[in-house]
Amino acid sequence: MFFRMLKGALFRQKSKMIMIAITIALGASLATAMLNIMFDVGDKMNQELKTYGANITVVPKASSVLNGLYEMDEKEEPSAYLKEEELGKIKTIFWAFNIVDFSPFVNTAATLDSGTEVKTVGTWFNHHLALPTGEELDAGVTSLRSWWDIKDGKWIDEQNTDSDKVAMVGTVLAEREGIKAGDSITLSTANGSEKLTVSGIFDAGGDEDEQIYTTLAVAQRLSAKEGQLDFIEVSALTTPDNELAVKAAKEGPASLTPREYETWYCTAYVSSICYQIQEVITDSVAAPVRQVADSEGNIMEKTELLMILITILSLLGSALGISNLVTASVMERSNEIGLMKAVGARDRQVTGLVLTEILITAIVGGAVGYFMGYGFAQIIGHSVFSSSIEMKPMVIPIVAVLIVIVTLVGSIPAIRMMQRLRPAEVLHGR
Repeated sequence: MFFRMLKGALFRQKSKMIMIAITIALGASLATAMLNIMFDVGDKMNQELKTYGANITVVPKASSVLNGLYEMDEKEEPSAYLKEEELGKIKTIFWAFNIVDFSPFVNTAATLDSGTEVKTVGTWFNHHLALPTGEELDAGVTSLRSWWDIKDGKWIDEQNTDSDKVAMVGTVLAEREGIKAGDSITLSTANGSEKLTVSGIFDAGGDEDEQIYTTLAVAQRLSAKEGQLDFIEVSALTTPDNELAVKAAKEGPASLTPREYETWYCTAYVSSICYQIQEVITDSVAAPVRQVADSEGNIMEKTELLMILITILSLLGSALGISNLVTASVMERSNEIGLMKAVGARDRQVTGLVLTEILITAIVGGAVGYFMGYGFAQIIGHSVFSSSIEMKPMVIPIVAVLIVIVTLVGSIPAIRMMQRLRPAEVLHGR
């Protein structure tokens, strides 16, 4: 009897049920899309943010200590150096796959043919690196400083056989000295001179525009620092800091309990990645570029909060829509409900029948909404990140629970009204 009444009610009220299903489907689709994007957006946003530069700087320990004690000017010659031969070890740490890019730097003061002294920076551009693990990668400022605008010429290509005799010149310096792409310049120091071809003129929007960038080997020869590095910049995917990460950064890993240390070490906090880099690079200090690291964490938190708020608001809208539709349905069926009560049906039995109808409709609407949400997530993923959004299995039970809660909450006003119905009054048309 129950199932016959249920079937009859669903078909008699099919227009209302379809509207309820559509309302639930819309809420479920938005919740599905937002939750999947929220769970998958972390790495994608981090990857996008990595295009704006490094978030970790590695310097020699001695230079770091002196700079901290005496506030040495950045132009001062460092008193110690890092070892070039250890660069590949950065990709052997626990969070090696989170290291997106890195590049070494050597600074020196050189003189142009015109007699102008200019800061010359040696670095990698698209340096091909073969690691002991068998992994191969290209690293350098071509991707680490991808926002640089090449005004004339092109990036230095280290895979080219003539790459050791080229340089890139900042726009301000190039304009002042009349240098163009393709010109030859000579850089001289007390250790010798190098004749280089200008590969490109770049606009970095900062102090770099008055500098010359060349390959690491050229700068090392000009400064007599063969095999030595002034510092390293690292771009890593990180997890926003929490209380544990802040404690480790301020008080040091030694202040953590064994359980806290294991959690911290095995989480991609910027402080734990810095610590692991220090473990593999001799006498080094790795420190986060706080403005970049903090900004990344804040952006991630605010983005996730925005998506949660959108999900909540969409579900609240669905609950209001369900409430109106179910209330209208109960009002239309007041005679039927009054008759069921008159022949002996109790409130909980009538309530169970109506809720079963709504929940069946909610399941259908939720299933349709999930697949609609999958489509919305892919559209957003390709539009914003130019890649697909991975659908997380954990979203299915979360959305199912949310739909049930929203459906039950939306049905409360109708259920209360239904329980207040008096058979005698309803059947007499009052």
